[in-house]
Amino acid sequence: MSFTPGQTIKCTIKSAPRAKGPRVTLARLMRRDASVSRGLKRAQRMRRQRMHAYIRGGRMWYDREKRAKIAQVVTGNTWTMPWTPELEADLNSVAEYITIEKA
Repeated sequence: MSFTPGQTIKCTIKSAPRAKGPRVTLARLMRRDASVSRGLKRAQRMRRQRMHAYIRGGRMWYDREKRAKIAQVVTGNTWTMPWTPELEADLNSVAEYITIEKA
């Protein structure tokens, strides 16, 4: 891959992997997109505000909503992220499932 550090790249899922390892790797890479990370931070803040507190056994217990799954590994999903050399191993491991181009 001939990208320079800091350059923005665009990744598109051309086929969704069936194995768990590549799915987790793709979801982790998708979370590097600015819009996805903004959505996750907002969802985290909203979960913290809507936390359910109740008394059980004389003490407070907290029940929190499950986390948001904004990054969906589905064929055709596209995201952009800045290129860093550390990403090369992850991108090479899922290269058969995605197309990578300059943004």
